[in-house]
Amino acid sequence: MSKILITGGAGFIGLHLAEYLLGRGCSVDLIDNFSRGKQDKQLKTLTNDKNVRLITVDILKPNSMDDLDSDYDYIYHLAAIIGVQNVVDRPYNVLRDNIMMLTAVIDFAKENENLKRLMFASTSEVYAGTLKHFTLPIPTPETTPLALTDLDYPRTSYMLSKIYGEALCHHSGLPFTNFRPHNIYGPRMGMAHVIPELLKKAYKTDGDFLPVFSVSHKRTFCYVDDAVSMLSIAAEDERCKNETINVGSLEGEISIEELAKEIISAVGKDLKIYPQQDTAGSPSRRCPDMTKTVQLTGYKAKISLEEGIRRTFEWYKPNVFEK
Repeated sequence: MSKILITGGAGFIGLHLAEYLLGRGCSVDLIDNFSRGKQDKQLKTLTNDKNVRLITVDILKPNSMDDLDSDYDYIYHLAAIIGVQNVVDRPYNVLRDNIMMLTAVIDFAKENENLKRLMFASTSEVYAGTLKHFTLPIPTPETTPLALTDLDYPRTSYMLSKIYGEALCHHSGLPFTNFRPHNIYGPRMGMAHVIPELLKKAYKTDGDFLPVFSVSHKRTFCYVDDAVSMLSIAAEDERCKNETINVGSLEGEISIEELAKEIISAVGKDLKIYPQQDTAGSPSRRCPDMTKTVQLTGYKAKISLEEGIRRTFEWYKPNVFEK
């Protein structure tokens, strides 16, 4: 039985990943300081399993990981300060704390003699500087040279913390995989994301119009079940050792306007889209080249956007919208 540690384990991807790993016969320890993760019904159900432990730990505090076990096979480092509002309001904290958390995890990981892999959650935001200053290939491969946006621009802090983090993993001496998630979505992801936000607007409106920002911007979306399957395979596959991979869907780009139409269909209303201004700081396109990931893992995302939105709405409707 593999023994897993997930930092930020009470969060969106952490919980889904833990559920998936339990189904594969692993034992899972979740650590979280609950600055974002929630003690909700889903988490309580998960932690009722005898092979799951939930431990409240703030890894920003010195020696906070000293009492953890030292025989983990895999460590997934998902904990980070994220979210546009955090980045805008507290760019210094985002940059400092994300690096401090990773260095603490790396130091701890080195004490685990049988560690097979450290999985580091980077971000698709690392490509933002290249998009601004140069020609960004779409779809975007992991080999794309990375550039920075202006250092005094608050959003640079988050991107830079993840680029720095990837470099730390490369030079840590640990077996690692850096992964760059691209628009992972699904149940329990919070409200500060385009899919649950539009689902709520469409479900709650009494009018005939759905206001939608950045209608011409394009994205690809990957349902969380596909993402965690991809991550688990990457962690165990030697071909992914010391590699950086995109995590996302092979489905083509979709405009936010087209996304809104899918959401209107899922909610079952007859709404017209009312275009709004573009969101400040939002890249016009973001689409991963999944060639390398598919070659290394043999896994392709299976859940269509239509099906993923339906599943997401079916969770949000009773758990959030009707509460």
